[in-house]
Amino acid sequence: MAPKARLVAYKVCWNVGCFGSDILAAFDSAVSDGADVISLSVGGVVVPYLLDAIAIGAYGASVHCVFVSASAGNGGPGGLTVTNIAPWVTTVGAGAIDHDFPADLKLGNGKLIPGVSVYGEPALVQHRL
Repeated sequence: MAPKARLVAYKVCWNVGCFGSDILAAFDSAVSDGADVISLSVGGVVVPYLLDAIAIGAYGASVHCVFVSASAGNGGPGGLTVTNIAPWVTTVGAGAIDHDFPADLKLGNGKLIPGVSVYGEPALVQHRL
């Protein structure tokens, strides 16, 4: 998808936990290093934004036009278990289901591209946008 992309990793978690100072330093370093995207899989409990190192660091990165993606956490399923909920962060949750929902895409030239979807309604009307 991005053949000339470079990958850089910053260590923010240790045996005793993940410190806000390390998280903020990593965000600052990524922005200084010219990152276009920051993706992190770190979370905790939901706290007000002014106390949330990830929200603060992500806001600073977004001000510099850096896209920030973060994990939704490992809690749940259940109410109020999602973390990294700041509106300037794209929060991504993982899931596991035991089956696929096949949804092939048929192009105008007849080529069939296999895929998946959660759209379970009847097929869309042909020859209509």
